[in-house]
Amino acid sequence: MSKEQKGLNFIEHIIEEDLKNGFDPKNIRFRFPPEPNGFLHIGHVKAICLNFNLGKKYKAPVNLRFDDTNPTKEKQNYVEGIKKDIQWLGFQWDKECYASDYFQQLYEWALQLIDQGDAYVDSQSSETIAAQKGTPTQPGENSPFRDRPAAENRALFEAMAAGKHQAGTHVLRAKIDMAAPNMLLRDPVMYRILHEPHHRTGDAWCIYPMYDWTHGESDYIEQVSHSLCTLEFKPHRELYEWFLTRINPSEGLLPKQREFARLNLSYTVTSKRKLKLLIDKGVVSGWDDPRMPTIAGMRRRGYTPQALQNFADAAGVAKRDNVIDVSMLEFHVREHLNQIAPRAFAVVNPVKLIIDNYPEGETETLTGEINPEDPNAGTRELPFSKTLYIEREDFKEEANRKFFRLTLGKEVRLKHAYIIKGEAVEKDANGNITAIHCTYDSKSKSGSGTEESMRKVKGTLHWVSAEHALPITVNAYDRLFQDPAPDKDKAQDFMDHLNPNSLVVQKAFGEPSLATIKAGTTLQFQRLGYFRLDESSTPEKLVFNKTVGLRDNWQKKNA
Repeated sequence: MSKEQKGLNFIEHIIEEDLKNGFDPKNIRFRFPPEPNGFLHIGHVKAICLNFNLGKKYKAPVNLRFDDTNPTKEKQNYVEGIKKDIQWLGFQWDKECYASDYFQQLYEWALQLIDQGDAYVDSQSSETIAAQKGTPTQPGENSPFRDRPAAENRALFEAMAAGKHQAGTHVLRAKIDMAAPNMLLRDPVMYRILHEPHHRTGDAWCIYPMYDWTHGESDYIEQVSHSLCTLEFKPHRELYEWFLTRINPSEGLLPKQREFARLNLSYTVTSKRKLKLLIDKGVVSGWDDPRMPTIAGMRRRGYTPQALQNFADAAGVAKRDNVIDVSMLEFHVREHLNQIAPRAFAVVNPVKLIIDNYPEGETETLTGEINPEDPNAGTRELPFSKTLYIEREDFKEEANRKFFRLTLGKEVRLKHAYIIKGEAVEKDANGNITAIHCTYDSKSKSGSGTEESMRKVKGTLHWVSAEHALPITVNAYDRLFQDPAPDKDKAQDFMDHLNPNSLVVQKAFGEPSLATIKAGTTLQFQRLGYFRLDESSTPEKLVFNKTVGLRDNWQKKNA
């Protein structure tokens, strides 16, 4: 094996082996095939990155195909949301395709299978059909309609398509083997009757094809060379290939299905059914709630496309399912935002800090970096005055040697400003601190070049001038579930593991420059974490969503 091949994932090894055996590289084509019955989530990110990055590597087209075969659950707004998500991630498809585009061809091929004796109309109930399937160790039972004459099956199927039968009265089944070890081959249903309008075809059809019948034939129509699925579809491969060989294609290549491990994330549920239940029960506000593992939710929370791509790359392409700790995702988000996010001051749990020896009524303008990781980002202006806000957690009346923030009788530096010393506190009738009094060293201003400005103190605090403070709202988001595997126990409701503190709304103060940023911008509130200005914001009410903290405190918090 060459050095280059050692760095390949197993899917790339398969493709390289095909090319080595004479497969024409011009015939390589991939596809990403979501069902438009909800919004894409973190699990889809891996599949999107895999297919589109393979397309880039092999200079091959990638189709976006919507597997829209269930009109009762699929909607056009899901289609538009999926397209937006893929483009936001930084990818562009070659052809936009829909399984519904192939309904007529699939119907004609189904008639071909009927004429060949490879399919029949079953007039039993779905419950009876399921009961006849058998078990993995016991063969199934043939339907009494299995040997219907082909002509009768054709007439019945045509009548089904013409709308002459009610839902549930008939289905079309493939005629394979009711004793097959793979239970998916025990005469699977190919079509069912649904008198429901389709989001694209309207009322043109009242029979709809099942996924297993549709998927492989759609791949064949589009001449997809490598059909990549997650591991739960591995048992379906035999059926995928059975259908492809039975339609007897006269020309064109047969697609090759191969499976990879899906992306499972701790503290996360990705079932669309369960995600929709969270919405329906009012646990979250919608598919784009920042606590949701959807791409729309992660975008609104402040995750970046590059961070998600980096995470998918680090997660790798494996043959076995495993669970990746969500802290790995947060690490990549934090790492990328550190490089690109502008800095700002905000205080989310404020207490007043009064500098007793600072001139009354005076305001000066200090400067701070926009992003210390980017020397070309420049600086921002920070108004400074006698009365400031600092974080309440940054002060203790009495503290041990390990507390490096403000306390009485000790010094700390105000970032980009002066060294101060705690002197006294004001309290209300209940003993709560309402204000902290301090003094400052007027010669210690950061960057002034004086000997005093070079003086080292152990703590540095961020602050906001009270006179210039901008009121803001902070949505402090945390993990939606407290259990690493919230849906592991089928006998227990996954909602029992909800984190009651997954959203805490806080009134806060920010530096005045926050009034000028655009919705969708993610900032680092220094010493606090990363926050994104939500699209719901107005000039009168700025709302920031917490993206991720500056470090992973979850394990420590739950130890």
